[in-house]
Amino acid sequence: FFQLLATCHTVIPEQRGSELQDIEYQAASPDEGALVKGATLVDYVFHTRRPRSITVSVMGVDKEFEVLNINEFNSTRKRMSAVLRCPDGTIKLYCKGADTVIIERLDETRGASVQVTLRHLEEYATEGLRTLCLAMRDISEDEYRTWSAMHAKASTTLTNRQQELDRVAELIERDMVLLGATAIEDKLQDGVPQTIYTLAQAGIKIWVLTGDRQETAINIGYSCKLIQEDFSLIICNESTHWETKEFLQKKLDAIREGRGSNIDLESLALIIDGRSLDFALEKDVEVLFLELATLCRAVICCRVSPLQKALVVKLVKRRRKAILLAIGDGANDVSMIQAAHVGVGISGQEGLQAARSADFAIAQFRYLRKLLLVHGAWSYHRLSKMILFSFYKNITLYITQFWFAIFNVFSGQTVYESWSITFYTVFFTVMPPFAIGVFDQFLNARSLDRYPEMYKMGQKGVFFNVRSFWGWAVNAFYHSLILFFLGTALLFDDAESDGMVGGQWVYGVIIYTAVLTTVLLKAALITNMWTKWTVLAIPGSLILWFAFLPIYSIVAPKFRTST
Repeated sequence: FFQLLATCHTVIPEQRGSELQDIEYQAASPDEGALVKGATLVDYVFHTRRPRSITVSVMGVDKEFEVLNINEFNSTRKRMSAVLRCPDGTIKLYCKGADTVIIERLDETRGASVQVTLRHLEEYATEGLRTLCLAMRDISEDEYRTWSAMHAKASTTLTNRQQELDRVAELIERDMVLLGATAIEDKLQDGVPQTIYTLAQAGIKIWVLTGDRQETAINIGYSCKLIQEDFSLIICNESTHWETKEFLQKKLDAIREGRGSNIDLESLALIIDGRSLDFALEKDVEVLFLELATLCRAVICCRVSPLQKALVVKLVKRRRKAILLAIGDGANDVSMIQAAHVGVGISGQEGLQAARSADFAIAQFRYLRKLLLVHGAWSYHRLSKMILFSFYKNITLYITQFWFAIFNVFSGQTVYESWSITFYTVFFTVMPPFAIGVFDQFLNARSLDRYPEMYKMGQKGVFFNVRSFWGWAVNAFYHSLILFFLGTALLFDDAESDGMVGGQWVYGVIIYTAVLTTVLLKAALITNMWTKWTVLAIPGSLILWFAFLPIYSIVAPKFRTST
């Protein structure tokens, strides 16, 4: 048992001191590193790895094992194995993996300890521990020679190499003897229960897609407050397509019939395992599964593969008008993260694959709370206001041109000087939308974090909807109407004391200045938080116009650029 723990892995040892125990293990996953460290506690110390061998100190005696082959772990196989030549010359296969794949590959004639081990696994899983089964078998020289030739051929093939390697590994990972099981505490990060509870208060539906056993997944659901003690659990563990369909249909009918009476949808949780999920994702069952899942407060899919994670995300994305966020910390979460609208990767013990594949990377799960409730709410409000203001400022200016066209019989003559029109969007009103879209805050971070219900404003489209758009558009029409006709009335008789008149360009510049001032005052009114950049953007834009006007009035006629 401990010999398997010390040899069946891909861990790299790093000597940190003179003592044998001063070794730091670099592992592909925290679980693998924990198992090797656990073996060192009973004096099975793995301390040297060479290209073709590893050395383990067993009770103070160094033993060298020749590494003949490694069948690596992947999400499809759910196990890894190592073919080793032991110091006594015998060839052994050591294998560790999920109980579902190990149990079915055991020698049926030597399964006396299987039932005891399965009971232990259930106890461990109920406590929220992550479990693995360990098994081995002796291999004869002739069998290994035949299998090694097949493995060498598969490893050099140019097409479907991984599938060929998996197929060859299946041939030798059979008729094994169960050695026992391991259980590792999958400790939650700080703040995970509070974060999940707060996100649920914000109206966010939370689904957990995990590869853990069902008992472990349920226990983690309780510990992270995803499901409460008073929740009714709908557990789907069916083994065929029709059984799964019938189960989902029956539960869905029961909920529909009991809605409004004795069934509280806020206390329902759906638990479904990987095999049932395979059937639930088929074309004729997926609608039933999705409808039942969306009625429940929480959903936990256990024993799922990375492909199933991605398929669940794509199903919801395809069938529901909802924004999906996927968060994960390991390589097996990459497909799910990339399938969602927004992907968040946690950079931690599981590596950086998830963080590199995501739209956002965070160090701990609890940071998701601030990312969504604070920065998410700010971003929605800022972008909504920026888009609406951008429409408003352009409508206000250009509709005045329409009013002017009524007076010039739609001849195409503009009321404004041509370069002034060009610079309106490029210089004089370009900074306020940026200031609003980047720096504005309609509430401070503490209030948004304290009251997660405020996040529902974004889900309900409070700030950006058809009504808001037309409200801003009508407001822009109204302002352009007042600015044009009031300015026209005031400037209708613009004769000076010497009998000279200002003419169209003076008239146009005055209307233009009034429009620009109104638009910038509107930006000032809708700004909730003033920073130095806001001051630079809004009053600064007006100052820029008043500085530009006299300089351009002198320079333009000389170069004949004004039309």
